Amino acid sequence: MFEREVENLVKEINNNFKILLMTGPRQVGKTTLLLNLKPKNMGYVTLDDEVLRNQAIHDPKLFLEEHPYPLLIDEAQYAPNLFSALKMKADEVGECGMYWLTGSQQFELMKKASESLAGRVGIINLNSFTYGEIKKNNQKVMFEPTNLKQSDPISVNDLFEIIFKGGMPELYKNKNLKRELYFQSYIDTYISRDVREMTKIGNLEAFKKLIISVASRTGEQLNYSALALDAGVSVPTAKSWLSILVSSGLVYLLNPYLSSELKRITHIPKIIFMDTGLACFLAGWESARDLQLSSNAGHYLETYIISEIIKSYNARGIKPNISYYRDKEKNEIDLIIYKNNTLYPFEIKKTASPNKSMIKHFEKLKQTKKEIGTGGIICFYDQLLKLDETNYIIPISSVINASK
Repeated sequence: MFEREVENLVKEINNNFKILLMTGPRQVGKTTLLLNLKPKNMGYVTLDDEVLRNQAIHDPKLFLEEHPYPLLIDEAQYAPNLFSALKMKADEVGECGMYWLTGSQQFELMKKASESLAGRVGIINLNSFTYGEIKKNNQKVMFEPTNLKQSDPISVNDLFEIIFKGGMPELYKNKNLKRELYFQSYIDTYISRDVREMTKIGNLEAFKKLIISVASRTGEQLNYSALALDAGVSVPTAKSWLSILVSSGLVYLLNPYLSSELKRITHIPKIIFMDTGLACFLAGWESARDLQLSSNAGHYLETYIISEIIKSYNARGIKPNISYYRDKEKNEIDLIIYKNNTLYPFEIKKTASPNKSMIKHFEKLKQTKKEIGTGGIICFYDQLLKLDETNYIIPISSVINASK
């Protein structure tokens, strides 16, 4: 059994909200997690069942009467009419922990939740396994720039094996499951079910080409024209289709840091594919070693580190306030964490020999009116060491596998 970082958040929401809603990409473990955590008296239904789905759609009030609370409803996005009935029932009874909902289409679920369940629902965004979950580190803490911690070192070879495999739970629960077979099935299911059923996309082959193009460009600035060219569609279509990948939780767009004091800065977000294993499969990488020795290795390492930070924030119910910096002269800072009116800048490097020249662009942030806090170089050096007065050499393990 793999413990999840989000388990404490599930319990907290159950004790304080009438309804819990867990969203996230397909097959990241939403149903398995909630089935393991639900109270013994809580029932379970899935709207994958066509009969139950039709009842929930056409007679939601009767559906809730025949399936009394406490109740776990899986794939709730298939019955949008159900949300108004849930609101009425929750208001009538007024107890915490009445309903748990799951679903793979975040956009539709979040829209319905904000319209119908505001003030009644606690929302959790679940992702694929983190490094700490894979390694069964149940003492994992969230990366905190003001409280850096030494952790057991991670070798570059071992980490790229994880980057290549990704964090989809089934790949770790079923040791005999071939990675290629799993991801091909995943893409086929995602396109045939989520995309076909929840959108009006007609050209599914072109959509698949777009997914491949996005995965191949993870860690890079978003270029709609290039995506459109790869998929053979118009730029407006590429924008629309990318929004589906974002709303599905497969892709995160890392926005640039914007400030009126900074001149000539980019307004273009950066692509972060949230499961690097899926990204590697789509991009055609055949082994971790090939990826590790390629010119793209830095982009995939950066993607992995940033996605791990996002996952850790999501597991604690915190919206990550992160960005990156790039100006017209191509001066860049890979990651900026913003909190308490302070900017914490970081470079992410595939190196075990960091040096001060790697943080020279941190100076650009002094033009802002914000405090500049602890920063540094996240890399493969084994020890947490000071680089200068405010910046550190930070082992990758101190970011993704730090223990209390």
